[in-house]
Amino acid sequence: MKIAALQMVSGARAEGNLATARTLLERAAAEGAELALLPEYFSAMGLHERDKLALAETPGKGPVQDFLARAAQDLGLWIVGGTLPLVCEDADRVRNSSLAYSPQGRCVARYDKVHLFRLEHGSEQIDESRTIEPGAAPVQFRLKDRTGHDWCLGLSVCYDLRFPEFYRLHAAAGADLLLVPAAFTWTTGSAHWEVLLRARAIENQAFVLAAAQGGRHENGRRTWGQSLLIDPWGEVLAARPEGAGLVLAEADPERLAQVRRQLPALGHRVF
Repeated sequence: MKIAALQMVSGARAEGNLATARTLLERAAAEGAELALLPEYFSAMGLHERDKLALAETPGKGPVQDFLARAAQDLGLWIVGGTLPLVCEDADRVRNSSLAYSPQGRCVARYDKVHLFRLEHGSEQIDESRTIEPGAAPVQFRLKDRTGHDWCLGLSVCYDLRFPEFYRLHAAAGADLLLVPAAFTWTTGSAHWEVLLRARAIENQAFVLAAAQGGRHENGRRTWGQSLLIDPWGEVLAARPEGAGLVLAEADPERLAQVRRQLPALGHRVF
C-alpha cells in the first residue's frame, strides 16, 4: 500500500492552510497513495496559545471536518486529519483530536491526544494542559487496501511518541502501521525526533508514518519537520527535511511479515 505523509508550515488562517492541504492531498492521490496523513494542527497554528479555543468545532460538524470528509470522498483516499481542536465539556479547553476518514467520506475513528506536552527551555515555555483536555485511551482502526490486505492502524499524536508503553498497547491490539502527526519543536526535534520514531517502529515491528509541521510559523515558532516513513526493521524509507511537501513510499505487508517472522520479538515478551 502506498502511503503519504503531508508536511506543512501552517499559518494562523485556516483558509490558506486548507488550500495547501488540498493541493498536497491531490498530489498524493495522483501519485497513487491510498492513505494520507496530515500533521498536527494542519488547519491552523494560532498566533496565541488560546486561539485554538475559538477554532474548536463540535464533533461531526464544522468546516475542517467537512473539508476532510469531502477531500476523502473526492480523491478516493483514506485521510487521517492530523489534529484539529474539538469542543469538550470544559469551556476553557479543547480536545486535540485526530480524525480518520474513509474514501466514502465517513469518519471511522477519533483519537484525542492523551499525553500533553510541557517544555521549559530558556524562552520556550509550553504547557498544553492550559488549553487542552487529555484523551483517555489509544485508538485503532482497520482498512483494506486495494489488494484486499487488511491493515490495523494505531493513532497517536506528537508527544505520545515519548511513551513506549502507549505504542505497546497498539502492538497488543495488532497494529501494523503507527501514525504520528506532530508539531515537534526545533529544540526537541533536532535531539530526539528520528530516534524515537525508529525506536517505536523497531520495538513494535510496525511501519511508522509521521507527518510533521516543518518550518518557521507566523507565531514565531519553528517546528522541526522531517516527515518520515519507517519500516518495521527501523529503516527510513522516505523523508522530507523541512518545508511543505510530500513524503510518499510503499508499506509492504510482505516486509512486515518477514521482519516479524525472522525475529519474533513480539511473541517473546515476558512483561
